[in-house]
Amino acid sequence: MEEQIQETASYKYMISVKFKGSKKAYNFGTNHDCYQYGDKVVVETVRGIEMGEVISDLRECSDHTLNLPLKPVLRKATKKDEEDYEKNKEDEPDAMKKCQGCIEKLNLDMKLISSEYTLDRSKVIFSYVSDERVDFRELLKELAVIFRCRIELRQIGPRDKAKIVGGIGSCGMETCCSRYLEEFDVISINMAKNQLLALNIQKLSGQCGKLMCCLNYEDALYKEQRQGLPKMNAQVVYQKERFRITGMNLLNQTVKLSNKENTITITIDELKEIMAQMAKEAEKHEKSKELPK
Repeated sequence: MEEQIQETASYKYMISVKFKGSKKAYNFGTNHDCYQYGDKVVVETVRGIEMGEVISDLRECSDHTLNLPLKPVLRKATKKDEEDYEKNKEDEPDAMKKCQGCIEKLNLDMKLISSEYTLDRSKVIFSYVSDERVDFRELLKELAVIFRCRIELRQIGPRDKAKIVGGIGSCGMETCCSRYLEEFDVISINMAKNQLLALNIQKLSGQCGKLMCCLNYEDALYKEQRQGLPKMNAQVVYQKERFRITGMNLLNQTVKLSNKENTITITIDELKEIMAQMAKEAEKHEKSKELPK
């Protein structure tokens, strides 16, 4: 059952479809109620005709979703569609090899990462990374002669490359980007500072060379835990001795205080009491300066 492609998103139903190798699901529109969870379907995407798997129940489009720019579900995947899909997967390494040969021939500064055919083989998509802008006009001409279809060269960043290639992180588990992350959040060095980590960029970086995504996971908790606490190296008075804060462990709620003669460990609650007492004494001192002599 093939649906007519519609210009507007006036569909009665919508379903969520996930593509092999992707962790993200996309919504597609349909006017037929024959689709169910687990079906293989052929859909129209911005890249072309592709095959994916339905990962949701059929849902009626509400007034809100009627205006969404949904792409259509074309049909349930046939046996031929599945055979074409497997054939494309078998041919993709050869396509990548041919493209790599052209890149080397033209001496282009780009590293090829992956190749992918659309289901109908009307387009082949090559993903690559490069530190600089690449003039690949000659490459497109050569590839068009070899493949006789549309060619798309897609430049990706180092984080996208790590997601495609995959690997094992420093935690011993598969990298988060290749396992489940759908989108990348902005990771800043301030997140490491909030967690009181040593600012060793090499240890804080993932396989992509960028700051590890996991720095973001507990950032909100550490920000909350650090509210009202002094910065590292701040001076405090404890038991009539002046100390400097040289360590802080927010997980076990302890603080390390040091001076030339001694190093002690107190709790976060004790530190808060010290800060409250110091604030009272400072306020009392300011008031005494305002009194007339």
